[in-house]
Amino acid sequence: MTSDLKAQVHDFWEAHPCGTRFAGAQIGSREFFDQVERHRYETEWHIPKVIGFDRWRDRDVLEIGCGLGTDAINFARSGARYSAIDLTEASIDLVKRRFAYEGLAANLEVADAENLPFDDASFDLVYSHGVLHHTPDTQRAIDELYRVLKPGGTSMVMLYHKNSYNYFVNIMTLRRMGVRLLGFDGGVELVHLLTGEDRERLRELQRLYRESPTKLLSKEEFLSQNTDGVGNPLAKVYTRREAAKMFSHFAEVATEVHFMNRRWIPLIGGLMWRSLEQRIASRVGWHLWIIARK
Repeated sequence: MTSDLKAQVHDFWEAHPCGTRFAGAQIGSREFFDQVERHRYETEWHIPKVIGFDRWRDRDVLEIGCGLGTDAINFARSGARYSAIDLTEASIDLVKRRFAYEGLAANLEVADAENLPFDDASFDLVYSHGVLHHTPDTQRAIDELYRVLKPGGTSMVMLYHKNSYNYFVNIMTLRRMGVRLLGFDGGVELVHLLTGEDRERLRELQRLYRESPTKLLSKEEFLSQNTDGVGNPLAKVYTRREAAKMFSHFAEVATEVHFMNRRWIPLIGGLMWRSLEQRIASRVGWHLWIIARK
């Protein structure tokens, strides 16, 4: 059962490399990567501040789940000895192309976060942003990153935050209310008018809702279908306490919360200034960062 779920996770992300929908240029072109990077750091402007790319110059860095290589290329630009794994061939191929454009070196492999192909105590930093909540056995993946960290090494992992505005208000309240409208004729156009959501995505949600309302509206299924795209087979959320427990074998564990996408807040979201956004995000943001030292 777990093997089948892992295959579904692979197939979804192979067909939908994370972040491709945020760029209009041809996938894999220089312009595409520039657009992806610009969008990422304009929307999630906290990432460079939390990571501090320059801190990792001449250090051994492993990224678990490299996506389109946006953070990857910034580690390499800053002089890190960069390695990465991804479950999908599509992401590894795209990141190889991105590194080739800039003439930078990286060790990139298709591999599973739950079975890392590296020796014990190999890396100064193991970084993973928005990946481990999509693998069936998240605890095993955390144990693996602990294994490959050097003594005194650092782990930075972002998991989806359960005690967040996005989970309780946006996904489990507003979106669950909205999906019921899809049961009616004209529901797609109505929800598109109210939310601006993509019509194609809404039609697919409408199909799932009409096939089995009970299944789609279950907490686990609804979360998965409303995080990274319709068809996503698995997404999980964690509280600070749950996350800290999963990292309890580390010597030091700290948690931070970031990222409040303003478009999730009806009417006033677009009017928020960054300082207010940051203040709200630090309490009920969607991205739960666990920063731990071995």
